[in-house]
Amino acid sequence: MAVVGKLELLIVSALLLLTACYSNVQRGYKTTLKSVASSEGKPWPIPQLYIPTPTTYTLNSDSFKINPTGKTCDTLVAAMTRYYNVIFYPGRQNDALRFKPISKSKLTVGTELPYLNVNLENDCEIYPSLDMDEWYQLFVKSDGAILTARSIWGALRGLETFSQLVYQTPDGTFTINDTKIEDYPRFSHRGLLIDTSRHFVPKKILLQNLDAMAYNKYNVFHWHIVDDQSFPYQSRHFPELSNLGAYDPHTHVYSQQDVAEIIEYARQRGIRVIPEFDTPGHSESWGPAIPGLLTPCYKSGQPDGSYGPIDPTKNSTYDFLKVIVMEWTKVFPDKYVHLGGDEVSFDCWKSNPAVTQFMQKMGYGTDYSKLEQYYMQNILNIVSSDQDGYVIWQEVVDNGVKVRPDTVVEVWKGGYPAEMSKVTQIGLRTILASPWYLDYISYGTDWPKYYRPDPHNFNGTDAQKKLVIGGEACMWGEYVDGTNLISRLWPRASAVAERLWSPKQYNNTAEAAPRIEEHRCRMLRRGLNAEPANGPGFCKYEMQVN
Repeated sequence: MAVVGKLELLIVSALLLLTACYSNVQRGYKTTLKSVASSEGKPWPIPQLYIPTPTTYTLNSDSFKINPTGKTCDTLVAAMTRYYNVIFYPGRQNDALRFKPISKSKLTVGTELPYLNVNLENDCEIYPSLDMDEWYQLFVKSDGAILTARSIWGALRGLETFSQLVYQTPDGTFTINDTKIEDYPRFSHRGLLIDTSRHFVPKKILLQNLDAMAYNKYNVFHWHIVDDQSFPYQSRHFPELSNLGAYDPHTHVYSQQDVAEIIEYARQRGIRVIPEFDTPGHSESWGPAIPGLLTPCYKSGQPDGSYGPIDPTKNSTYDFLKVIVMEWTKVFPDKYVHLGGDEVSFDCWKSNPAVTQFMQKMGYGTDYSKLEQYYMQNILNIVSSDQDGYVIWQEVVDNGVKVRPDTVVEVWKGGYPAEMSKVTQIGLRTILASPWYLDYISYGTDWPKYYRPDPHNFNGTDAQKKLVIGGEACMWGEYVDGTNLISRLWPRASAVAERLWSPKQYNNTAEAAPRIEEHRCRMLRRGLNAEPANGPGFCKYEMQVN
């Protein structure tokens, strides 16, 4: 009788827990994370609605199938194959990183999950966009799992979540809990900036990072492709830009084929590629290829041999920009290009007699911010004439440049709550980067400081908050290249990913700590050299070194 009493108590407790979970659902899809004690099989980022139960099923790699039951396309077929391999063979073949498929004899009759059916309701879109639909619904039940999505992008997110729900027991059995999920992102723009100018990052590493982004449900690769230090982008119309501006025109460039491959690899994972060509500052590497583009600096009335920002006073500047901007919009299929506009030093302009004369002619006096406005207005007009959208750093708006109503402003400086309030008050869409500069490193566990900031933490109306379309984690390249990009980003960037995807109220770092550690281990199993998140510990499958 005592044993029966304990069983009854467990059953009642479980029912009460499930009732509480469903009550949370009725109150607005609030996330519940109970009933599964281990962090294994818990997804990152946490879905909007997540109801796991203690009931488990096993998966057999020999018989488990992922089937399309609705619309299909090449992107979905490729993703189903990819995620089958991620689940059962998540890393390099024939080494300790490979999972061992279980034999049929280890399965208990009636507990095997036979399939995942993917019900895509609409035809596949070709490219992801700012307005893409990433909603999906996932049920894992005794007779099979069903993933429903309206768009291909939601199907990709759901496949990622399903792959994370699967975990291995100590005897090697692939296991998944009976689970109900309904999910969609909180913010539509979840970006990661990679700087490939200060140090060149090999294509192989960029592709690996796109995998990591997909594992964390990022959907924008903000490619800060060129800067003062180097020009690795191989232009169609101006090949001399990389011939003269790259660190090495043979080994340290991204050819048109490389760029196309990166864009396609990202597309297959539902990730947009937004290039940044930052001007009029951050453009020193452009100068050797385009004579007269940069401003000659003067000292004591004579040129001193150095150059400053792009010269905004010459018609030839805008003739060049019209051609190169048109090229960008054709090479990169996303509607948006990032035009930069930050950190423009006026010292060189002030020293140049021709620029000074232009200032007087235009009636600008000594206010060189007006000259910057003049330049930015011209380049914004060039982009606008091609009907494409643009992203700019906050200085452009701070300096009073007139921008289109659909402009996206990226806030990166300190004091960002006030800036977010200001930019949204004038009706512009905004993305936040300020608290998520991951190139700053410190000893110890630092992911919680990236987990806590929220893009909506500023004084503003509901209408203003709706103008915040998301945020970006940034990895600037002064001390980062292909040797350490992945380890420095992950899982630190995972903290930002959950903040931008999951419900706002889900911000408990104590609860998140074991999940982010498990997610780091998950990335290790998939072949990424993600660094430890929480200090001493170990992963069941450690990173293998060749």
